[in-house]
Amino acid sequence: MVNELLINLVNSVLGSGKRTARGNQAHSCPYCNHHKPKLEINFSQNKKGYNPWHCWVCDKKGTRISTLFKKVKASTEKFDELYKLIGNEQEYTQNPTDKKILRLPKEIKYFSDITMSDIEGRRALSYLKNRGITKEDIIKYNLGYCTSGRYQNMIIIPSYDEKGHLNYFTGRSFEDKPYIKYRNPETSRNIIPFELFINWNLPLVLCEGPFDAIAIKRNAIPLLGKNLQQNLLMKIVKSTVEKIYIALDSDARKQALKFAEKFMDEGKEVYLVELEGKDPSEMGFNYFTNLIQKTLPLSQYDLMEKKLQLI
Repeated sequence: MVNELLINLVNSVLGSGKRTARGNQAHSCPYCNHHKPKLEINFSQNKKGYNPWHCWVCDKKGTRISTLFKKVKASTEKFDELYKLIGNEQEYTQNPTDKKILRLPKEIKYFSDITMSDIEGRRALSYLKNRGITKEDIIKYNLGYCTSGRYQNMIIIPSYDEKGHLNYFTGRSFEDKPYIKYRNPETSRNIIPFELFINWNLPLVLCEGPFDAIAIKRNAIPLLGKNLQQNLLMKIVKSTVEKIYIALDSDARKQALKFAEKFMDEGKEVYLVELEGKDPSEMGFNYFTNLIQKTLPLSQYDLMEKKLQLI
């Protein structure tokens, strides 16, 4: 859907544009200042929540309208209006060299403040209950929700480092049939998710998503996908953790075996958990706990056999 309010704001900053096709509008480019409107901006956010733009003359391109506002030195008031319309999960300054500070969305609300009239908030709470998320989980992980902004109708799941500083967060839609299921901030994933809750002297569980880690409850780290980031890999290798349980979906079997081989080479005892077609968040704590208790450690022979099965 084209954001008409956003178009009006951009027109007031870059000058009136010309409507083109597919939710785009052409403007004069502030980089090359070509006499014709050759800078096209897409005013329909893509699935990542961005508004891509591209100049067909100088080939400058980007994903955020804030970059164009910085180029023309838009006023603070214009930036404030922009972030009200598109959301602002990070603290941006008008100086592009300034460090970006990760913050939770300014529209975030907390479940402890839900009122009877907050229909969307109650929907969000019902969604969590249906996923087996308890009140204790909500408090422990500081879960919140948004009913407006870039993370509208999404549960906000923060991640904190060992000192309690925010290092990432994930937005997960609580709608029945969402257009966008997940939305993440534009920042590096090369972190240690949920590090605040990890005891590096106990067995560790690696899973895919934050809801999986919450369901597992004990010493679980979500990979935020299917890849093992370098910082997390090095932390595990250097830690005193002896046992590692890898609980990834079957479509990530190749990656799981790669991780297993790496950890085994480092002298760790590795367990490959067979999820039986369900995520840990679908199984629940008791079922998953029983499952890992029945899982045996991988031997080099087991590892080779499983790798051959992928060929």
